[in-house]
Amino acid sequence: MLGLVLTAGGARGAYQAGVLKRISEIPALRERPQPFEIIAGASAGAINGAILGAQSDGFGPAAAEVARVWAQLSVERVFRTDPLAMLLGGAGLLRDFTVGSLLGWTATHGLLDASPLAALLERALPPNGIRSAIEAGRVYAVAVTATSYHSGRSYIFIQGRQGHAIWRKSRRVVLPVTLTHQHIFASAAIPLVFPPVRIDSAGAELWFGDGGLRLTTPLSPAIRLGASRLLAIGVRSSRAADALAQEEAGAGPPQPCPPLAQICGVFLNAIFLDHLDTDLDHLRRMNELVAAQAQQGNGVLEPMRIVAPLVVSPSEDLALVAQRFAHRMPRLLRFMLDGLGTPDAQSADLMSYLLFDSAYTSALVEIGYADAGARIGEIEQLILGFRASSAEVDGQVLGPAEEAHLLPPH
Repeated sequence: MLGLVLTAGGARGAYQAGVLKRISEIPALRERPQPFEIIAGASAGAINGAILGAQSDGFGPAAAEVARVWAQLSVERVFRTDPLAMLLGGAGLLRDFTVGSLLGWTATHGLLDASPLAALLERALPPNGIRSAIEAGRVYAVAVTATSYHSGRSYIFIQGRQGHAIWRKSRRVVLPVTLTHQHIFASAAIPLVFPPVRIDSAGAELWFGDGGLRLTTPLSPAIRLGASRLLAIGVRSSRAADALAQEEAGAGPPQPCPPLAQICGVFLNAIFLDHLDTDLDHLRRMNELVAAQAQQGNGVLEPMRIVAPLVVSPSEDLALVAQRFAHRMPRLLRFMLDGLGTPDAQSADLMSYLLFDSAYTSALVEIGYADAGARIGEIEQLILGFRASSAEVDGQVLGPAEEAHLLPPH
């Protein structure tokens, strides 16, 4: 089965919409249902995956709807920015820091009121859309990850065909559910910034936050559900990360102490962006290990299968893109973020997660569209399931066949 993995990333999720839009224009897919039988997402990726799964009868219209949601976004449609809401949030935080311990309870659960996002998700997700797609055989399963604020475990909420895989690890729980906008809302609740979201689970009321917090292996849900081919769409530029690493290793002038904005950006990068890179490294190690065992004729403790992955990630540093549109952030919120310090581009990482503005998100959609276009041969090769060393597909020359990885099925 073909799986789609959509990582976390706040406003950077618009990049994934651009990639999906370009893929939907592949001639062989244009008039067909969306091709991904397994869809796994967290945070912004959960939003994109849920919309795609719920409108899976036509890949083109579904991808266009995902792109439209992002391109028409505004900060006010994600969290409240009116002076009263910002004042109440700041006053509550000040009250908790000063007299919260004396009163014995706190008033602040998140820095921003994200109730507009809940309303947006409810409108964007067709009722029973995912169930209809599963019943029609267009989708095998949709998995959405959120983090429990009670136990700290990663909950994977799955709506899928009867008999889909269920597994349990020490820090992961799999629950078959009927996905609603509340599950998506919980998965997208950025820690500290957005308040926790309540979900009724097994008769108990539990509170959840962003799915990227504990999802250290973002490819795992799709693989365990049975995917043998994977398309993963990340939101971090490997080129920009490598450039920063080289700059850090080089002999340059002494660096000033980083401001709080830069620290917050690194914190969010660690939650949202670094896990996909680590998981891919793990895949490569597994591939080398199993290949070596196969050559030596040694058995393995559990059956293995080949999983062919392809990762599409930004060609540009999305933090630098956000920096160009920083002036579009609501004035009061921009004033607060500037107070955390913005001496260099690295501090714009924080802005890149919260800038839910149509100009910025439209730019990200365009970058994703262009990046997918540059690799459309590889993508089509993976999706349509054939191999070629060099062939003309959709007007472009294909490169070498995709790298294969060997992974345990469960």
